[in-house]
Amino acid sequence: MLSLGLRENGSLEVPPDGPGAPASWYNQSPTAGERGPSVLLGHVNATDGGPGVFADLRSLNPGDQIEVQREDGSTAVFAVDRGEQYQKDNFPTLEVYGNTDAAELRLITCDGYNPDTGEFDDNYVIFATLVP
Repeated sequence: MLSLGLRENGSLEVPPDGPGAPASWYNQSPTAGERGPSVLLGHVNATDGGPGVFADLRSLNPGDQIEVQREDGSTAVFAVDRGEQYQKDNFPTLEVYGNTDAAELRLITCDGYNPDTGEFDDNYVIFATLVP
């Protein structure tokens, strides 16, 4: 899994483009399974027009499980709580990235494709909690 940080302007780096681009971990968030929201980002579409690693986020439902392979070889399992769509210019940063009492997971991808601009106006976020 790739690691992403912040750009000089304070905005979050985005995963690399291209077919087969993996999800990337935001390295200022906890690792998967630690207390707090571990944040993974991935593309909804690949640059070749095919599906991105997070193309199917909208199909996840509450209770569905997500497995995250950890660097030490163990697997952290999370249960989906909900999915939310947010406008990029009105993104709830604290709700998504803010501290939590439990080990949680956030999966973030682009959403709300605007054919007039060729850009995605929104983000889609999955909120999940570690399964004990």
